[in-house]
Amino acid sequence: MSEEATVKKAASKETTEQRKKRMDWFFHLLYIIVWPYFRLIHPVHAIGRENVPEGPAVICPNHSTAGDPFYVVFAFGYKWTMRAMAKVQIMRVPFIGWLLSKAGVFGVDRDTTDVKAVRLAMKYLKEGDKLLMFPEGTRVHEGEDVQAKVGAALFATRTGVPLLPVYIQRKKKRFRRNTVVIGEPYYPEYEGRKPSAEELQVIAQNLMDRVRALGEDVG
Repeated sequence: MSEEATVKKAASKETTEQRKKRMDWFFHLLYIIVWPYFRLIHPVHAIGRENVPEGPAVICPNHSTAGDPFYVVFAFGYKWTMRAMAKVQIMRVPFIGWLLSKAGVFGVDRDTTDVKAVRLAMKYLKEGDKLLMFPEGTRVHEGEDVQAKVGAALFATRTGVPLLPVYIQRKKKRFRRNTVVIGEPYYPEYEGRKPSAEELQVIAQNLMDRVRALGEDVG
């Protein structure tokens, strides 16, 4: 490698580290701002926090309310920063979208094959970040049955990081503890160099089965 290439690589690495630090700073700022409200109105009871891995992982909770991302963040605790995939409409809200983007949240257009969002998700994972996304793809209410999307399975198998199943209590209560169960991280299994479309769907379904199993005694 030439000296010029070495310098460029070092500069690029420094830029990445600076960007990560800036996102983490905004993430912690939002955490501090929002935490008192949840602590008072929607306190979180975390089970399995010891299962959170040190390195990158795809964090995969069930999804039933708009506040679910906050339940996950507060269940993990202040120490763990993460990037998050959200529907693109949220990111278009003036100021709110800007602030969230600074904290590592990025939008995905669910009506199209959002290549940009896919690349960004894998980029964060390869850089060692944790990625929060909802495999169901949308909010699912009690009694509804939605087929799991393959995005989480795709990201995990393409980047070699584990899937981390998480269960969020469906029926949220005010002024009473709401339980979030963090499962054990695991690496999905498949044949060959990369999984087929059918294998990705099997991995996605297995993931949601693990998520639901975590909530069997929670509700």
